[in-house]
Amino acid sequence: MLFNETVFGPIHSRRLGISLGINLLPTESKLCNFNCIYCECGWNIKSGKKKFNRRDDIKKNLELKLKLMKDENKYPDSITFSGNGEPTMHPEFSTIIDDTITLRNQYAPAAKISVLSNATMIANANVVAALLKIDNAILKLDSGINETATLINKPQFSYSIEKIIEHMQKLKKQMILQTMFLRGIYDGKKIDNTTETEINAWLDAIKKIEPREIMIYTIDRKTPADNLQKISFAELDKIAERVRKSGYKVHVAK
Repeated sequence: MLFNETVFGPIHSRRLGISLGINLLPTESKLCNFNCIYCECGWNIKSGKKKFNRRDDIKKNLELKLKLMKDENKYPDSITFSGNGEPTMHPEFSTIIDDTITLRNQYAPAAKISVLSNATMIANANVVAALLKIDNAILKLDSGINETATLINKPQFSYSIEKIIEHMQKLKKQMILQTMFLRGIYDGKKIDNTTETEINAWLDAIKKIEPREIMIYTIDRKTPADNLQKISFAELDKIAERVRKSGYKVHVAK
């Protein structure tokens, strides 16, 4: 499921309410430095258009949409950067965030600005500075164990959970940690990030990161990899309760 516009929706988000989406990535194909086995946008492809959407086009289209929503007295709960891949890879990400803040303040001042990110670009100081300006920096961590994260997220570079956690600590108390829980078989290997070993490693990572909030969810749509299973809400809530006991706010997406 690819997003074929730079600004799309609004749609109803399980986590963010009425969400107006911004896609900084190509509309014809996915562009990401992860290749997650559960990604609703499908697999990365080696061929095809790889250009980021232009800053001016994003700004123009966002303003048109926000004007229309204001005229109809229908305001978004969130202006959300997601789309066909990793938004923080855009070379003008930080200035696009500035544009978005200005337009939000003008047309929908009650709306939150949210970024859904795999956290791989937060070694970049400009990306961190931009994320600190917004309301919801929602950063992915699908396992506290490197081998499991590599199986689930299929990073297209040398990946280190330790480094990701270290960089996430720059955003402690301000970021939201997001985790996808699932089970299945991929590439002949069993995947289950709900085991006791996995949950303990994940809880240890949370203690180091100290996020403002935690969002946990499971598969909701068709996945590019076969043989993946969603986790029941009851089981997700049991996992969440273990985190709540440590004093964290946890949202479980139904």
